[in-house]
Amino acid sequence: MISRFELHMALRYLRSRRASRLLSLITVIAVGGVTVGVMALVVVLGVMNGLQADLRDKILVANPHLRVLTYGEGLRLDDWRKVLGEVRRAPGVDAAAPFVLTQGLISAGHDYGEGVIVYGVEPDTGARAVTSFARHFARGDLTFKTTRSDVEGGIALGTRLASKLTAFPGSVVTLVAPAGAKFNPSLGAYVPKFHRYEVTGIFDTGMYEYDNSYVALDRRAAQRFAGLDSAVTGLEVRLADPEQARPFGIALETRLGYPYRALDWQSQNASLFSALKLEKLAMAFVVFLICVVAAFNVVGTLTMVVRDKTREIGILLAMGLKQAAIRRIFLAQGILVGLSGTALGVMLALVLGGMLNRGHWIPIDPSIYFIDHLPVHTQPLDVLLVIGASLIIATLAPLYPAVQAARLDPVTAIRYE
Repeated sequence: MISRFELHMALRYLRSRRASRLLSLITVIAVGGVTVGVMALVVVLGVMNGLQADLRDKILVANPHLRVLTYGEGLRLDDWRKVLGEVRRAPGVDAAAPFVLTQGLISAGHDYGEGVIVYGVEPDTGARAVTSFARHFARGDLTFKTTRSDVEGGIALGTRLASKLTAFPGSVVTLVAPAGAKFNPSLGAYVPKFHRYEVTGIFDTGMYEYDNSYVALDRRAAQRFAGLDSAVTGLEVRLADPEQARPFGIALETRLGYPYRALDWQSQNASLFSALKLEKLAMAFVVFLICVVAAFNVVGTLTMVVRDKTREIGILLAMGLKQAAIRRIFLAQGILVGLSGTALGVMLALVLGGMLNRGHWIPIDPSIYFIDHLPVHTQPLDVLLVIGASLIIATLAPLYPAVQAARLDPVTAIRYE
């Protein structure tokens, strides 16, 4: 246990005297090294957590926690009403609904066409909605209400897709279906089927893939477009605990039996989140080396303190101060440097992380990273781990200088020049 006297001596040795102001500067540099290392480590961990959290949230905008599909040729579920009842009765299910997912070619009457993913959903914007898709509309909504008689219904476009097509609410777009093409004997070729829809909404999810290539239709209109008649592609399910999607899917498959299968959001994006976890570990290890470098800086600082205070250490030993007390004085110096640097580093990291997250200061390419800015989500557990690691390093770093100081011979130390 460090006494008040030992703590006082440790603080006194860290301050400079008029004859040696360099010592004070080196102490400041040592504290600064720990500060930079801790700050960098907390910010990097926050960035990696932010990437994981933002990607998860944006993926789940139009992707449910779980999808119930079938095996076999073609993605279609004919007896979906019966299966829907079974799924809704399963414990842990908050909401479930049928959906249609297919592809098509869209045009707004210009020479430009674009391949799109057609997403047929229930026009439900209330609490029973399976995803948060309805809450990400910049204009219009998910009700697909139209007053025109020359169209088959309403359609919602992603904001980037709408910009490319120069389409706005009220515009009419043409969607070409991959199914339903009929052979024209006079032309000697298959003629695709064209569908006209009025743009009734523009959604902005913040995820490039959705905003650039997704269109949404009413589920019944999507069934007609995909040629599914009364069938659907599958069921989408919202769970009370999204993190339990994988074990819940396995249990649901067992409950429903063949030919039904469950596809959870974690399995669909397993490679992406595995890469993020590996990158977080690698980045944390690389930045942790900064803390190790700072520890060597502390060793160098305390070694210089021992050399500068050799005569004073000799006097203390000659006056009867025990070697263990000398060791504790220099251990206290290292711990004080570590505590000061750690506290400053954590405070600066929290301030910097909050400013980066709120201000969106660092934009990134959403076509590559799915999101448009660098998010920072600092988790308390990560901060505690960084503080613990920093204090352990700060405790180990002064061991060598402390032992060297305690081993000094009093007579030799007093005569030291």
